[in-house]
Amino acid sequence: MEVYNRYYKAMYNVAYRIVRDSFEAEDIMQDSFLKAFRKLDTLREPSTFGVWLKRIVVNKSIYTYNKTKSKKEESIDQKLYKLKVVQDDEQDNEGRLKQKAKMVMKKIDELKDNYRMGLTLHLIEGYDYDEISEIMDISYGNCRTMISRAKESLRSKLQPLINYNEG
Repeated sequence: MEVYNRYYKAMYNVAYRIVRDSFEAEDIMQDSFLKAFRKLDTLREPSTFGVWLKRIVVNKSIYTYNKTKSKKEESIDQKLYKLKVVQDDEQDNEGRLKQKAKMVMKKIDELKDNYRMGLTLHLIEGYDYDEISEIMDISYGNCRTMISRAKESLRSKLQPLINYNEG
């Protein structure tokens, strides 16, 4: 229970950022813990449990996302998330920083799926190009190109907002 309590929030967030559905993320997180506990004897270094668990969650999330993507069903959570307008009445630095972070996350969600997943894995989860190319089953060169294009696409989506805030 102590291990579960230590990691469950982070693993849920990892899954949610990929599948963008709270119920699905919850299932993925729980299934990943079950798999990890069942396969615990295969873990070579106990000190790497968190990294190992995160890899299980990421792989299961991408698998689930790809499986449900073909159905083209959008959950209520996804619809509400897209409709949510970032408003922050606080004028302090922390409030503005949170607002900017939400704005960036909203714009990341508007990217093409492979760009969104690549940037999430790279910028938010901290995976390097080798790991991302393995996870997404693409070549190293394609991974670098995809992430470069994703960053440029995100930059272009954020530019009008940056210009608006400066003006």
